[in-house]
Amino acid sequence: MESSRPCKSCGERNLIQDDQTGDSVCYSCGVVQDFDNFQAHIGGLTGPAGTYVRVGTAGTGTVYSYKETKVYQAQKLIEDLIFKLGLSDARSTEVKAMVERVTEGEYGQGRWFTVFVGACAYVVMRRDNKMLPIVEVADLVGCDSSELGRMVNRVVNFLDLKMPEVDIVNLFKRSIKTCPSFDGISEYVIERMLKQGVFLVQCSMKWFLTTGRRPVPIVAAVLVFVAELNQLEVKIENVAKELHAAVHTCKKRYKEFLEILVKVAQVLPWGKDVTVKNILKNAPFVVQYMELKSMSKCSNKGRIKPVGIDVEDVIGDCLSKEISYAFNTNDTEKESQYFKGENSQMVGVEGPSDLQISYECLAMMYSKFLDEVSLKNSAAESGELNKRIRRRGYDLHACREWWTGKSGLSKELLLKQILEEDVGLDVNPPSFDKGQLTYERRRKKINAAKLRIQRIMHPSESGSANSDGIGLSESVNAGRKRRKMQVEIDWEDFIIETLLLHQVREDEIEKGHYNVLLELHVFDYWDSK
Repeated sequence: MESSRPCKSCGERNLIQDDQTGDSVCYSCGVVQDFDNFQAHIGGLTGPAGTYVRVGTAGTGTVYSYKETKVYQAQKLIEDLIFKLGLSDARSTEVKAMVERVTEGEYGQGRWFTVFVGACAYVVMRRDNKMLPIVEVADLVGCDSSELGRMVNRVVNFLDLKMPEVDIVNLFKRSIKTCPSFDGISEYVIERMLKQGVFLVQCSMKWFLTTGRRPVPIVAAVLVFVAELNQLEVKIENVAKELHAAVHTCKKRYKEFLEILVKVAQVLPWGKDVTVKNILKNAPFVVQYMELKSMSKCSNKGRIKPVGIDVEDVIGDCLSKEISYAFNTNDTEKESQYFKGENSQMVGVEGPSDLQISYECLAMMYSKFLDEVSLKNSAAESGELNKRIRRRGYDLHACREWWTGKSGLSKELLLKQILEEDVGLDVNPPSFDKGQLTYERRRKKINAAKLRIQRIMHPSESGSANSDGIGLSESVNAGRKRRKMQVEIDWEDFIIETLLLHQVREDEIEKGHYNVLLELHVFDYWDSK
């Protein structure tokens, strides 16, 4: 049908309408006319729908609600943390159930929720007696152990759970198997180190080195000591970093452990010469003594039955000192005194008179010793020794007889059983000894404060009290000589004097709760005035 409107291309007024599309098309040139395709939408949102745009879909971005998105992201975060922690399927199910129970199915978002999931994972593993260090979880979730510990307490209190004690032995076993510093070590050496480490860890529990302290540093200290004992090149800084522990604390625990071993070594004939610097050199003898002591059985009369010693092994060990330990020539004469007859006070042997050995027996032992040395040297030349073993003066194979692993402490025991074992040394907890020293120091300060008060209030009765050297800056004239004594008095001395003047009991002052005592006896006194 002809239209009065001209074509935009040729200008002819010969436009017709297409039956299928409804567009206006020029009959002459076939060009589609654009201005006839516009369709007006009237009626707002309730009007007819457009060709390409649908009402209600523009700007939404997703078909899920806010809660569904939050739950999805929370579950994805839980799965990611569980995978990084390496939990089993059963433990993963328990963690998810605990998170859902605490949050009542609402879950959450943000940093607090990440810490909360880590706390739930730690609680689940702790209740299952599977050791998962809290410092490792805190490092994974990106917070410190104190913040994670507070979240753990909130979860435990909310669910009213009872947490078992930290199993330090299992922590040691897990650490020696997961530390990268011990990768590549043979299974025989690892098994040997496991038994030695369990033995020493339980000895440290008997010596109260783990009481009231974080368990990871003492585990790191024992790991390094056992590695040194087996001639492995391991640094305490690397072990502390791998266990997510403070290097300074690990070094402090390592030093305390060595000091305890020095005390144990005092029973040896050369114990007075054992120090922290040379304890590693004497460690095989110390550990052997501790193992034999723990294996001793009490007789019916209550006396300790001595453990028998194979004289052949003792003499062979003595003969191998210079070869296997490679002493310096300058120290040979000094250290040879340890193997003389007058110093041979070994376990179960009363004295040198009990060792009745013929010259023929000694010759046979010495020949056997030479054969063993030749076999060990040939094995070392053939490359059978572990490449990670370090030669620091003595060979692991040459001194393998000092460790048997038959002691009860080499197996996991209860705390009550550990305390009943005898390893040659019984000590008080370090905190108890420190408290006793603090009480003694405060007692001295109290006595000195009483003397100062007495000297000021009754100068005529003090007499020669000034000669005790306790007081403020004083000048004493002695003829032509002028002597000046100065003793520093700190804030604690002034507080003690104030409390004594207010007639506070000395046993209460010794406890050191100065703020409470000042509040009760000093400030209340002036407030009442």
